Amino acid sequence: MDDLSPQFHFVLASDSFKGTLSSAEAEGLLEAAAHAHFPNATCACVPMADGGEGTVDAVVAAMGGEMRSVRVHDPLGRPVEARYGLLGSGRAIIEMAAASGLTLLGPDERNPLRASTYGTGELISDALMQGCTDVSLAVGGSATNDGGMGCMRALGARFLDEHGSELMGSGADLAHVRAIDVGLLRRYVAGAHFTVMCDVDNPLVGELGATRVFAPQKGATPQQVEELERGMARYAEVLRSTFRMGVDAGAPGSGAAGGLGLACVTFLGARAQGGIDRVLDLVAFGRRLRGASLCITGEGRLDAQTSHGKVVSGVAAACQRRGVPCVALVGVAEPNVSIAGVSAVIAVTEAPELLDAASMQARLAHARRLYAHRANQLFAALSLGRSLEARSR
Repeated sequence: MDDLSPQFHFVLASDSFKGTLSSAEAEGLLEAAAHAHFPNATCACVPMADGGEGTVDAVVAAMGGEMRSVRVHDPLGRPVEARYGLLGSGRAIIEMAAASGLTLLGPDERNPLRASTYGTGELISDALMQGCTDVSLAVGGSATNDGGMGCMRALGARFLDEHGSELMGSGADLAHVRAIDVGLLRRYVAGAHFTVMCDVDNPLVGELGATRVFAPQKGATPQQVEELERGMARYAEVLRSTFRMGVDAGAPGSGAAGGLGLACVTFLGARAQGGIDRVLDLVAFGRRLRGASLCITGEGRLDAQTSHGKVVSGVAAACQRRGVPCVALVGVAEPNVSIAGVSAVIAVTEAPELLDAASMQARLAHARRLYAHRANQLFAALSLGRSLEARSR
């Protein structure tokens, strides 16, 4: 087949399809389909993520960075190997779940009274020791509800009880904090800039706060939830008395990762930013769209939540600002969902509720084949459209 578009340039910017395809795998299949129908076109693969699981892998791949492995402590204080990304020019990207995530614990080990974010602080500390001065922290998937005390303690903060004894910084210690010494921390992090990648808008305390909404998912019993909530309220009071200004426990996102969101803003002066927005900034996505004929994005499921900080909505908005058409190739698409900036949606499978379990299991097992088939259909349609346009001239 003659290539109809030697000038075409496709930007491929997909999220992973959880449990089936990584971002790189999905974009590899898209690139193969593109070249099958447009042999002379160019493709730019830009792995995407929204600040959740896989964000470090996606950003490191997109920017040609490197992964660094560090021995740190897991939520219960046990040694664990955790990785983060070095992006060059003094930049680092960290997923707190790598050191303090729920997936590091067995179901019977989950207890936010005992869990700590200390390991996340160790990752940040290592990045600083590597000379990084711009650190992005993705805070999804935590096992913790310690108000970020563990993380800040690893960076030099001291949390003291009524007797002046230092606390370890677990969820159980929230109620016992009476004073905070940040002298060493301030010297240690001086000159560094931090960004918290957060897409939840829960405050620190209250019915919609970190504890009441998320602690049960992390293994807390109803009684433990009440204990943690009282402790978090007490902790918030100490934060206000220590930092005087700028402590807003009711601010949207302050309850992210069991209070780590507020701790980063308060102790580190971090800027809070939506995960996909930060990823787009880091990879300079606007620059990558220059000269693009079409952008193809995607994620596992397109539904009513997609417009709230997910990859498809973020990529589509960036495309819309620059006048680049955008198509979404997704695993499943709920009907009647419209995303600004998306010209067309193509689903790999029907909605799960329309399939029996055996059929869905088979489709997941053959995700690569199904995705490749839809990618081929997409580029075949684009090629046909280009042919028809040429014939009409």
